[in-house]
Amino acid sequence: MKIKKLQINNYRMLKDFSFDLEDELSLVIGKNNCGKTSLLSALEKFIGSQSTSNNFTFDDFNSDFQDYLFNAINGGETSWSALNMKGIELYIYIEYNDNDNLSNIQPLMLDLDLNNNIVILKLEYTLTEQKFHQLLDDFSNYSKKYESTQGYNKEEVFDVFIKAKHRKYFSVIKKAILYDITTKAPSVTEYSVLDSKSLDLNKLLCFRCISARRDTVNKEGDSTLSTLSSRYYEKNKTDEDSPTAVDFEKTLHATDKELSSVYDELFKGVISKVKKFGGIRENETVVKIISTLSQQQLLKGNTTVVYENNNHQLPESYNGLGYLNLISIIMEIEIYLGDFLRKDDETRRPADINLLFIEEPEAHTHPQLQYVFIKNIKNLLSEGISDEEGNRLIDLQTIITTHSSHIVSECDFDDIKYFKRTSTSSVISKNLKDLKIKYKDEKNPQNNHFKFLKQYLTLNYAEIFFADKVILFEGETERILLPAMLKKIDLEIPLKDDLPMLSQNISLIASGAYSQIFDQFLKFIGAKTLIITDIDAGKEECITDKNGRSSTVIKAHTVEDGTQTTNGALLYYYKSPLSQYSKGSQLDFFTNLSTDQKVLKNNSGTWEADSKGELMVVFQTQESDNYYPRSFEDAFIHINRDFISTYKDTFASLKNKEIIDVKDSTGKYKNDAFILANTCVKSKSSFALDILLNSEANKTSTFSNWKIPPYIEEGLVWLRKN
Repeated sequence: MKIKKLQINNYRMLKDFSFDLEDELSLVIGKNNCGKTSLLSALEKFIGSQSTSNNFTFDDFNSDFQDYLFNAINGGETSWSALNMKGIELYIYIEYNDNDNLSNIQPLMLDLDLNNNIVILKLEYTLTEQKFHQLLDDFSNYSKKYESTQGYNKEEVFDVFIKAKHRKYFSVIKKAILYDITTKAPSVTEYSVLDSKSLDLNKLLCFRCISARRDTVNKEGDSTLSTLSSRYYEKNKTDEDSPTAVDFEKTLHATDKELSSVYDELFKGVISKVKKFGGIRENETVVKIISTLSQQQLLKGNTTVVYENNNHQLPESYNGLGYLNLISIIMEIEIYLGDFLRKDDETRRPADINLLFIEEPEAHTHPQLQYVFIKNIKNLLSEGISDEEGNRLIDLQTIITTHSSHIVSECDFDDIKYFKRTSTSSVISKNLKDLKIKYKDEKNPQNNHFKFLKQYLTLNYAEIFFADKVILFEGETERILLPAMLKKIDLEIPLKDDLPMLSQNISLIASGAYSQIFDQFLKFIGAKTLIITDIDAGKEECITDKNGRSSTVIKAHTVEDGTQTTNGALLYYYKSPLSQYSKGSQLDFFTNLSTDQKVLKNNSGTWEADSKGELMVVFQTQESDNYYPRSFEDAFIHINRDFISTYKDTFASLKNKEIIDVKDSTGKYKNDAFILANTCVKSKSSFALDILLNSEANKTSTFSNWKIPPYIEEGLVWLRKN
């Protein structure tokens, strides 16, 4: 038996939220403030440690619901049927099979369809019709006291009132909802209200969480781990008849005898004084103070975790926060595994469903420790719920939330759930494994693109999942220089209302010539994207092989001589507008595009020009002297000819330096940037490093003595805009 899906409505930003759970581990990722903590909070208040009392606040309601409730009250609505008064709702979709014990979920089984193996438990924090009318009357009386007040604002008064009084009207209601296998959704009409007698939630479900707000600190005198060690013993103590337990009792008994003899001497003075007051009569009463140690009490207050270092025992607070955090998480996991197995009460069976929530395990830990954690967590949990033969005693589902790209990179791609804000009041959850279906739709039955993306992102660029904006670029040169260019844009071009680029959450991804493979993924995460690529001008030429057979091939050419592009990304993203172009060659289409025409929006799977789109593809444009570069190096050398000439002797990446400054009889450079890029640059990455090494700073810029190629500047300025 397991939870298949959680659905949450009207809780903070989880307005209409659906979350699919994996059988074992679900890894939740997403940017800050995208609902990960809200998910944990909702579970805690409905089925966790806070569920025993009403711990909801009015601020927990989604802002749209708050507005809806006020408008209903303000309008004096009296028809309950006319209102759609949904409060905070949690739907738990439970899937069972023939091997499960169904006794605890019988109250949730509302039909006899053998093909339906899903039941729904609904918990809602809401108000009844009676309570709504009571609220209506109470607020009417309450607001009358303020109506004559200058500057009276009914909404503000209601806000104060409802925040203080909402528990009087709202309460938690449990329902069994029929799962409609035809619509694959909860039935609107088929449900049953549950009470504590009809459904024992503790027998059905056990939920535990390890919050990011852990007590682990390394302040002097702190003993968090020592406290956890006693809790661990209580949850995982061995059988009383086991050799370990017997030895423990024998040791305590012997210790009691030793301590009792010491106490005789220690308390002898006070006992003799008691005798003087007649409290102890000779040969009638004997008062002694003895030691009575017990396992439980001993471990509660007298267990200390220390660290051994060169035969010296150091307090736990002397270790780093990362290790304290890791040890704390593992100990808490072990404690909660004891809870799931009900080790503290052998008369109680484990719950049918067991759910563990671990929030941000990466706190204070270095990347390698994060890798190790996610690699081993499944095994740790599996071993904890299995017997000595490896047989699972219970089923356990785990949710882990993280901001760590290192954890993501080591996690199974199919386990990842991506949280994304769609508005100021709404969040959605996406399964990354659903991308596999998207890529199959792209006439790629082998799904090679998906396999590449899966491996490439998890191994190299997992940080993209946490980015607001993305730059895809081709090669090593751009990778080295782009951070400098981002800074240069901020320093040299007025910001207006835009945030500096270095203050924005931008991920830089080397995509080579395969940026089109990222198409579906970029739509999936919804990040504003800039693709920097080359125009790759070419021209068809007829060649003849040694056997005299002729064929047509596309060879690289200057843009002026070329007729088409060999760049697959350009042909992919501009496929639709290119098909409608008939005024010249294929290359003419690209060279005549305006800035707005380079901004694209996906419309039903087709990229179309749209100035409000979220993707822009930039490539070389015509520069000064009507020169048109073909590659990054070509573009950079042309616009920075004086810079290259001045510092050529310090550029270890250049060869054939003697041709750089050669001029013809008219005083013009004899060799253009295209020739220099192909003849003089030995190594592109070294060339980029030489640019940085020879950069000079002034009052305006850190990189004042060279310019950004216009096409890259065009793209970065667009990307910077909010």
